[in-house]
Amino acid sequence: MIDTRRLRTLQAVADHGTVTAAAAALHLTPSAVSQQLAALEHEVGHRLLVRDGRGVHLTAVGKIMLGHANEVLAQLERARAEVADYTTGAAGEITVACFATAISAVLAPAITALRASAPGLQIRVRDAEGDQSLTMLLDSEADVAITVDYRGAPDPADRRLHRVPLYAEPFDLVLPQTHPLAAEPPHPPTASLAALADETWIGPYPGNPVHDVIAFACEQAGFTPRFAHCSDDFRAVVALVAAGAGVALVPRLALRDMNLQGVVVRNVPGPERHVFAAVRRGAESHPLLRPLLTTLRDLSDRTPT
Repeated sequence: MIDTRRLRTLQAVADHGTVTAAAAALHLTPSAVSQQLAALEHEVGHRLLVRDGRGVHLTAVGKIMLGHANEVLAQLERARAEVADYTTGAAGEITVACFATAISAVLAPAITALRASAPGLQIRVRDAEGDQSLTMLLDSEADVAITVDYRGAPDPADRRLHRVPLYAEPFDLVLPQTHPLAAEPPHPPTASLAALADETWIGPYPGNPVHDVIAFACEQAGFTPRFAHCSDDFRAVVALVAAGAGVALVPRLALRDMNLQGVVVRNVPGPERHVFAAVRRGAESHPLLRPLLTTLRDLSDRTPT
């Protein structure tokens, strides 16, 4: 009989690429992970992993087992959901990993709404960038991830995840007041990215999903942006623009209620980020998760972007 805990270990190693990283995610020692994998290989009767430098990669049999592991673990999530539905109903605690803008736009309002409609539901929030929250979800450190598509993200068809689309958020161009494009007539207040190919850019660090959106938008306009200043805090980004240090693309909701003194905001066609909620596949019917996912979707329909 195959131990499901060993399937979870195989999944973690496949996700993280090394035994050491998988051990950290599972809160185990590398030695314990290696023992779990060795035991799983003994149960299956085939090698599942091959060392590749400092990392590991799956053998053909390993890939087959990973596919089944994803299905088995998703079915266990469904079983937990049904048992919870039967025994406790919508009372308990869940953890949501979410980036700051979406916390303000939809998660905080959802918590307010659920206080009346699902008083037994307690929500713990963890501020995490989009590339961090999915990892937390897959490592069972969070029950829900509110995140965005980004380079290197799990494919939308990834069978480990159930996605709930929320909203698409445009990006706006933020310019110093002294910039030539800032002096253009504001009707319509649009600008072309192609005209900014030689500018100094301000934006998030590489690895942040917003950095990927900006880089891709500029590539589509025919150039690679030259980032001279980096900050993951959009208020800091806008402050640097106001100081004349460069130009920036900023998600529209991040500019809401922000002090925009010293800058001019222009619409630009094209760049946007697609925000969605994700849970581990099979958990979408859990009585603690259903009301949150439904409320997030309803609020997103009314979120002005």
